[in-house]
Amino acid sequence: MRKRLIVSAASAMALFLAVPASAADFQPGAPGIGDSYYPTYGNGGYHVSHYDIRLKYQPATDELEGTTTILATTTQDLSRFNLDFALNVQEVRVNGRAATFATSGEQELEITPARPLAKDSQVTVVVRYKGVPSTVKRYGFTAWQRTPDGGVAAGEPEAAWWWFPSNDHPSDKATFDVSVQVPDGNEVISNGVLVSKRSQAGWTRFSWRENKPQATYLATLAVGKFDVTQDTTASGIPVYNAYSKDLGENGDAARASVERTGELVDWLSGYFGEYPFSSVGGYVPNSKAGYALENQTRVFYGAKQFARGSNTSVVVHELAHQWYGDSVSVAHWSDIWLNEGFASYAQYLWSEHEGEGTAQELADYVYASHPAGDKFWTIKPGDPGADNQFDSAVYDRGAVAIQALRNTVGDDAFFRILKGWPTEHRYGNASVKDFQAYAETISGQDLGELFTTWLFTPSKPAVGPAPKAGVDSQASLAARSDAVGTADEPQAVVEPKSWQKIQDSHARGGER
Repeated sequence: MRKRLIVSAASAMALFLAVPASAADFQPGAPGIGDSYYPTYGNGGYHVSHYDIRLKYQPATDELEGTTTILATTTQDLSRFNLDFALNVQEVRVNGRAATFATSGEQELEITPARPLAKDSQVTVVVRYKGVPSTVKRYGFTAWQRTPDGGVAAGEPEAAWWWFPSNDHPSDKATFDVSVQVPDGNEVISNGVLVSKRSQAGWTRFSWRENKPQATYLATLAVGKFDVTQDTTASGIPVYNAYSKDLGENGDAARASVERTGELVDWLSGYFGEYPFSSVGGYVPNSKAGYALENQTRVFYGAKQFARGSNTSVVVHELAHQWYGDSVSVAHWSDIWLNEGFASYAQYLWSEHEGEGTAQELADYVYASHPAGDKFWTIKPGDPGADNQFDSAVYDRGAVAIQALRNTVGDDAFFRILKGWPTEHRYGNASVKDFQAYAETISGQDLGELFTTWLFTPSKPAVGPAPKAGVDSQASLAARSDAVGTADEPQAVVEPKSWQKIQDSHARGGER
């Protein structure tokens, strides 16, 4: 008996020493991660390392129930913390003990653990929930798409709330296990590699794993009747593609485009370096969406993307995001140019490859097509604002800015930057300022004026993106002005053959 008392006392003393003496040391985590565009998105006080999501979904009724287990580490002494979530929560446990919880705002799930959490603690959070995602709206919309045979979660900058609780901001990336049970005859599509598929008593469970850090908005889920194709790229990367069985007249064009994924990802590797993930692919559900989204390893394509026929350009755009946006993610949503500008520029490179217009011709066309008074030039790609985050200027002016960079530093430095950046920051987050610093280091040039002019000035640059000047700098600029004009007097430029396909691929609708 005495020995037990001594052990208990020692344990109590250890606990006393491990926990700060004052309850005031424990504070609630912030309800937002600090993003200026979306102040309530994400949360403070912890970082997530892994999500384990186990679901049961009934396509006929859109009923979803599940349990998500979150592994996290605290970054402060926490009395309470938040998750972002929209469905009805039935139970929350923190480190095995029942926790109290409440909701606030549009998507805040406030969790108070039975015991406060000391800084640098390893924490396991289990959330049980149930709901009908398509009926739940936040900020006046739902990112869950109902299809004739199931549902799809694919949206930017938010999609997670409708199917799993999370710290929903790109700056807190984690690995994922997604396991979903559905009635036999349905397919489940998600990120990474399909690690198992088991059927029992009329239900089939699909288990997917993404073993590299992934932003929450890039986690995707699709359930329905799909034709699935599997292959490997020439370089050996597993390819998973899926097509709804009822795509109608867009089906063949979709397949003719998406089935080139393996070829295109290997081609992009020549510009961006080694592909950063363990699989690649895309899926085309029978949804009403008119956009595509670069979900990590498993791109979502709206069938309307192929209404004009096959479009490899959109596949190039979304695959380019696997490096620029997925592997290297934005530090803040204001850094969206690092995603969309470079994915659009990859389409310029593909256009060159296909002989349908050079990157310079495309940049000249954009510059000449928009007069100085066009609203297009008031959007700053380097910080467009939340309302203009997916404006065409972020894509088009953003890509022209990259051509201006290429012309300024020369091809040798430019292509070293293009390949080195996603290697330098692989699986991390970065800002536009970080990219400028990297480009200056590689090129040995001060690029402040260039970045200010093309990314941060709400007016049309006085001169278009001129090729790198030769011996006679002024003569070169004058010749360029004759070809495309100036901000005040642009000249007519022939539309490159690839332009319409590029514009089709920029159709948006899943973002806010």
